[in-house]
Amino acid sequence: MAYVLLIRHGQNDWVNKNRLAGWIPGVHLNEEGRAQVEELSQRLRPVPIKAIYSSPLERCMETAVALAQPHALEVVALPALGEVRYGDWEGKKIKKLARKKRRWFAVQHHPSRFKFPGGESFRDVQQRAVTAIEQLSRRHKEDLVTVVSHADVIKLVLAHYLGMHMDLFQRLAVSPASVSALFLSEAGMVRVLRINDDGPFRLAPQHNDKKVTDEEKHTKKH
Repeated sequence: MAYVLLIRHGQNDWVNKNRLAGWIPGVHLNEEGRAQVEELSQRLRPVPIKAIYSSPLERCMETAVALAQPHALEVVALPALGEVRYGDWEGKKIKKLARKKRRWFAVQHHPSRFKFPGGESFRDVQQRAVTAIEQLSRRHKEDLVTVVSHADVIKLVLAHYLGMHMDLFQRLAVSPASVSALFLSEAGMVRVLRINDDGPFRLAPQHNDKKVTDEEKHTKKH
């Protein structure tokens, strides 16, 4: 029964400039982002985090390291959790990209059929990210683990576990330094516990765990 916290990195200057940073190196948390992450670190201090994984990009690693320190954990970088590879669009201003009306419309309304020129498709991103989450849930069957990643990656993961068609995933909001939470049981049961949360974090009450366990036993019998 793994709990997985999906955390978006803190604010950076590229977010304010509305540019697609993608995998461009050297994009760091700004002052506001560092403050967000410090506040998040304090909120998660009492949570029994057993492992922290992160996109290898600086803004995520900086977020993950700050969250790991109170728990004396090492951050493990996982490329599968990295940002969408935007290809030819990387580094471009969103306002300029929005002028490509047909392509931008596809990004917003038909992402399941869109592939960034010279980059990835949303389907590829969802597959690699969900595969990584599934592997972590099997590795940490009884643990709570933290995954630090990017807005679109987290939204694609949430869409998968919500049973939401990918063409609707842009309706989800994932803010900087927010927490979304999954419960993934070994028997296959899924619970999406939180989405885009920026308040105090608490695990589900123990009676909810017992209920899930009883449901699992029923499932195994049938």
